[in-house]
Amino acid sequence: MNVEYHKEWSQCLNQEMEFKVYGSSGKPVLVFPTQGGRFFEFEDFGMVQAVDQLIGGGFYQFYTVDSIDKQSWSNWNILPYERAKRHEDYDRYITQEISPYIQCRNKPGTLLLATGCSMGGYHATNFFFRHPDLFDSLISMSGLFQLKLFVGDYMDDTVYFNSPLYYLRNLNDPCYLEKYRHSKIIICAGQGAWEEEMNNDIQELRQILEEKKVPAWIDLWGHDVNHDWPWWQKQLPYFLESLNNQDR
Repeated sequence: MNVEYHKEWSQCLNQEMEFKVYGSSGKPVLVFPTQGGRFFEFEDFGMVQAVDQLIGGGFYQFYTVDSIDKQSWSNWNILPYERAKRHEDYDRYITQEISPYIQCRNKPGTLLLATGCSMGGYHATNFFFRHPDLFDSLISMSGLFQLKLFVGDYMDDTVYFNSPLYYLRNLNDPCYLEKYRHSKIIICAGQGAWEEEMNNDIQELRQILEEKKVPAWIDLWGHDVNHDWPWWQKQLPYFLESLNNQDR
């Protein structure tokens, strides 16, 4: 398997950022880490090993990026509007630096699959729905879809447009909706320990997508399935193999 490490200066974030690449062909997968996580955690927690046959077989290539959650949503030392503003810098980093880099390594206009676990599941979902011009596939595992855990009842435009449960409910733009309807959307969580909040958000998101006539695979695993890496190691290859079989 081709493995690359990159460390580059980000103009959008005004700091150095690191990421890794696994594989060299197949559908590009952009991986968001858990809350405050680093680019290497996907490998450290066995997720790359869990999908190594799919990567080695040329079906998928993975790009694992850093988060800046400790500077944005989980930076308790600054006000919520400052956290939201810093997250918008991260949005530009992903859309103006990372996504073009991935597309340059593939065919022009290549669309990406977004994935992540926990806070990474939130980011993957938010980037997918905000940027359907860049993403056409989503696998969100154990993610929240709003930001009350971080900003409480605070709301401004930036928080609103980074809270899928809010902006999707009021979204009626046919261009966005048609792109969603032609995408592959997988939302998953367990029903075990530490998954209750995620289940609540998933049920609300399910209702919104059904009302918008956007097809999605909503998959709630059993009551023994906890908010933890061993289960995400099982979920990700299962869903990737399902998508790969659909494309054959």
